[in-house]
Amino acid sequence: MTSTRSEPITIRKALLDARQALNRDDANLEAEVLLRHALGIDRARLYQNLDDPITDRDRATLAGYLARRRAAEPLAYITGHREFFALDFAVTPAALIPRPETETLVELVITFAREQFADRPIVIADVGTGSGIIAVCLATALPNARIVATDISRDALVLACRNAINHCVSDRIDFREGDLLAPLDAPVQIIAANPPYVTTEQWEKSPPEIRDHEPRLALDGGPGGLDVIRRLLAEAPVLLTDGGAIFCEIGAWQGVEARELATGAFPEAHVDVARDQGGRDRVLTVVRG
Repeated sequence: MTSTRSEPITIRKALLDARQALNRDDANLEAEVLLRHALGIDRARLYQNLDDPITDRDRATLAGYLARRRAAEPLAYITGHREFFALDFAVTPAALIPRPETETLVELVITFAREQFADRPIVIADVGTGSGIIAVCLATALPNARIVATDISRDALVLACRNAINHCVSDRIDFREGDLLAPLDAPVQIIAANPPYVTTEQWEKSPPEIRDHEPRLALDGGPGGLDVIRRLLAEAPVLLTDGGAIFCEIGAWQGVEARELATGAFPEAHVDVARDQGGRDRVLTVVRG
């Protein structure tokens, strides 16, 4: 009687087949990540056991992951994880996938908070928290801070709360559903935001793994990309304390216009644009005297 079971293959063969199946510039790394995720092992164990066989079930799981990736589903949504600021975060299609550019904003907020408030209690608003990466990183780095994290998406808030619990900072983050600063009931010392700032035209021309999978609400900032930022700056004057600051991520092409909007909303404040590690305009900063 002929067996219908497939011949066992090794981890080495599965890795090679996965690379060929992906057939893309970063196939080596992505094949490794997907295979490790299918097997539930770390990188060291993967390469220590290249000649071990994998089960039919693991092969089927890997095949499913590869099919999803070939259909342009982002790698982070397949694995359910993404590292940001040296911390591991759960990610789902409910929120934007964390980008390294946003680490510049986190670094600026931490530096300002430590220099201006030292160990004094402060309240920080994380506007449009998404997966909660900014709120969690700030709560982790600033034990004197309480974070009010807002988002219009309830699904995103559920994800953000999960990340806060995973990193043991949920007791200092207050998650509130609502648009921009509307959920705040009192002024805060710092406003941090990574709002949608891609233009509608840019979003429409973005690659399928962005346009078809990541939430448009977190990306599309309107025809000029500044619709949400403009509303945020209009709301902020009554909710930012004297001596406080706003840190808002922007597109690399938006520095001049974003600065003009901020100066209009805060004519007496010090307004600047900080650059990311690539030397591109990235964070609008408004420091109120």
